[in-house]
Amino acid sequence: MSTSPEKGASGPFTKNPWPVALLIGLGAAAYTAWVLEVVLSTGLNPIETYVSELAARDQPLGGLFRATDFTAGVLAFAGGLLGLAWQLRDGSRRPWSVAGWAGVTLFGAATAADAWLPLSCTPTADPVCAARETAGLVPATHQAHAVSSSLAMTGALVGIVALTFAARRYRRLAPLARYGPALVVLELLATVWTLTAIALFTAGRGTWALGAGQRMQVLLVALWLGLLAYSVHKERRT
Repeated sequence: MSTSPEKGASGPFTKNPWPVALLIGLGAAAYTAWVLEVVLSTGLNPIETYVSELAARDQPLGGLFRATDFTAGVLAFAGGLLGLAWQLRDGSRRPWSVAGWAGVTLFGAATAADAWLPLSCTPTADPVCAARETAGLVPATHQAHAVSSSLAMTGALVGIVALTFAARRYRRLAPLARYGPALVVLELLATVWTLTAIALFTAGRGTWALGAGQRMQVLLVALWLGLLAYSVHKERRT
């Protein structure tokens, strides 16, 4: 299927793409703040631990990572909501595009909520914390965090799949149409890895490089958001 823009076509971002592109692009950058663990001493093993454990309340740099998560969520939510509003106002009735921007909006809102629902401790790194979590002796924010994190990744997956498919089907957002499918495949593989590792950890069978899988998962989300921002910026009347 051709991925080049249709001649004479116009879309919801052709007149002024900057607000959506800027918000999504900044959100993508903020969503990669966890890579600071490479240069900062967090005391957590990135191969084995959840990314969200960097923001746990008992971590010395937890406040920093909660702030960057909240910033990323707010920016993605604002960009997604504006993109969704423009898509609906465009009147072209492209359901895949609508679903995709709704997914980005959900991702942003749930990511921001994550920052307000941090873990109290680090279950993959602290056996005492893991035992308390298994016994239900941790704050309710642990369960709430699991829900918000699941919603965030669900929104991200919906956005990634739907908007990439829409870019190809409707011949919009040419860079996304060209490079998006590869990111979709990689993201789905990373998600399977992460979910499998979480299931094994929950069953008491070790972490199975849970941290590496989840870090790959969130990094691919950030790369896709960056590609989306660039694609929106490039969208013009042909």
